[in-house]
Amino acid sequence: MKFAILLAASFLALATATHAEQTTYANPVDIDYRYNFEQQNEGISYRTGADPAVVLHDGAYYLFQTLADGYWRSEDLIHWTFITPSRWPFESIVAPALVSDGKTLYIMQSHTRQTALLKSDDPASGKLDFWVRRTPPVPTAVGEGTDDSHLGPDQVQPSPWDPGLFIDDDGKWYMYWGSSNIYPIYGIEMTPEPFAYKGKPNRFIWLQPEKHGWERFGQDHSGKLPNGTPIKPFTEGAWMTKVNGKYYLQYGAPGTEYNVYANGTYVSDKPLGPFTYADYNPVAYKPGGFVEGAGHGSTFQDKYGNYWNTGTPWLGYNWTFERRIDMLPAKFYADGQMAVSARFGDFPHYVPKSKIDDPEKLFTGWMLLSYRKPVSVSSQHAPVEGQNFDAKNATDENPRSFWLAADNKPGQTLTVDLGAEKTVRAIQVNYADYKSGLYADSPDIYTEFTLEASIDGQAWAKVAETEAPRRDRPNAYFELPQPVKARYIRYVHGHIGAPNLAIADLRVFGNADGKAPEKPTAVLAKRDSDQRNARISWKPVPGAVGYNVRWGIRPDRLTLTYQLFAEDDDKEFGGRQHGNALDLRALNVGVGYYVAVEAFNETGVSKLSKVIRIR
Repeated sequence: MKFAILLAASFLALATATHAEQTTYANPVDIDYRYNFEQQNEGISYRTGADPAVVLHDGAYYLFQTLADGYWRSEDLIHWTFITPSRWPFESIVAPALVSDGKTLYIMQSHTRQTALLKSDDPASGKLDFWVRRTPPVPTAVGEGTDDSHLGPDQVQPSPWDPGLFIDDDGKWYMYWGSSNIYPIYGIEMTPEPFAYKGKPNRFIWLQPEKHGWERFGQDHSGKLPNGTPIKPFTEGAWMTKVNGKYYLQYGAPGTEYNVYANGTYVSDKPLGPFTYADYNPVAYKPGGFVEGAGHGSTFQDKYGNYWNTGTPWLGYNWTFERRIDMLPAKFYADGQMAVSARFGDFPHYVPKSKIDDPEKLFTGWMLLSYRKPVSVSSQHAPVEGQNFDAKNATDENPRSFWLAADNKPGQTLTVDLGAEKTVRAIQVNYADYKSGLYADSPDIYTEFTLEASIDGQAWAKVAETEAPRRDRPNAYFELPQPVKARYIRYVHGHIGAPNLAIADLRVFGNADGKAPEKPTAVLAKRDSDQRNARISWKPVPGAVGYNVRWGIRPDRLTLTYQLFAEDDDKEFGGRQHGNALDLRALNVGVGYYVAVEAFNETGVSKLSKVIRIR
């Protein structure tokens, strides 16, 4: 009887799937990330996703990113369509700036020499025109190839790299830029047509890792490379947002290669400063979970006036700069504080269709059902040079481990046992690249598979499948049109463009029956003699799958979150945070903080613990 109900619900879901309105998304953003060509000579193949710039233009959202040979368009922030442009730089575009004046969309790629820039009055069609055929040099900037290790006080490094464009309410244009672990974020006034810079660059932001714990480089701000070599942090990715007369000059730090890549902001009453460091920094921070990192992106408003912040999560299996894109809800409080919600930032979230007051209400409440659940597969590749490709890797919430099938033939399967019958609402399939050997797009690079559900592991019903038009979906996300009761979820392979079938994680979301965990107790928060660090601990909660440590500069405004799992014993890069304690290394010297902890499991989220001061 139960399976008959499952079948009926599943077939109804499929029958209405093309008509049902998807209301949610999950990070990483589900777009057809393109294969990178930069490391072709080294034989390093991976999909690129980084430095997203999103702008609302003529009723649609446009997404540009690094090295994509095109861009994406969306009308709802859920479904994105890749647009092949009429012209594009041969070297492609890195870390683009994007701005709309209401009529024209302007695009500026990172460059260190005079170059051509593009614009479009009809970006939906892909028709791009020249904005300027040859940009003027940035005043006082040294030329490309110049040794900039000892620039004079009036000189600027080769520019502009990682640019950001901003049009003020009075129609004046400004450019902000910078990418360095030596030099600052710069800013200058400019005119668009004719393209010209006005005056000399202003110097705004240098990193201060000795004061700002979150600006320290490395895994969990270790300040070191994996081999123990100390390294200075990097500042990059300038972006300007004006809200209620305040100018928020945002920047990414301390480096894209690790879990702590974040966005911060300085604030001013004027577009060219002086700017003041925001003591609530970082604003976008996501060091834990499947999606790690949230730095170097853009802040934009949707059609209803809600703010969003995009960023660059880190993968780093094939290449240190192997990354993806995330999108997190944001807000600006009445007192001026900027905040980005990364709480459950890689779980499904609603996309609003009206103005909302609290970004955290966009979290669906659909919990992760697949974490470390048993997995069975149709085949498995043998270990290579000590690396295993076990089926269990597909449920470990680690994007750098994966299941590798023995071959890439249609019909290969991966089955997750959820342990009991549960309500499934969404499924995400995250592919990995293993010796893919691809460096450009081609017609055979597309994804096809089906997802099936079962209660007993014997009789199966299809609950989702890829549909036309064909496209590559390395992080395919499916919101089921109707919830399905199931114990088993099965991936049935059809096609991918790469020669090897590798799945990093098959993530299943929904809810189990029962009570949410009890709220954590005995929370302790001890700040070190080094004020950038604190030790947070609490009594383990029975039945908890994981915890969110939440902190902020006000007891009623815990804007930052570190998610960790209760039994995470993965020791990559010196050990990930796990258990019932957290070494928090992201604090600002001289700033007071408050902290609380919540527990979560497959049923839901506990009440928040008592909020205490970090002393």
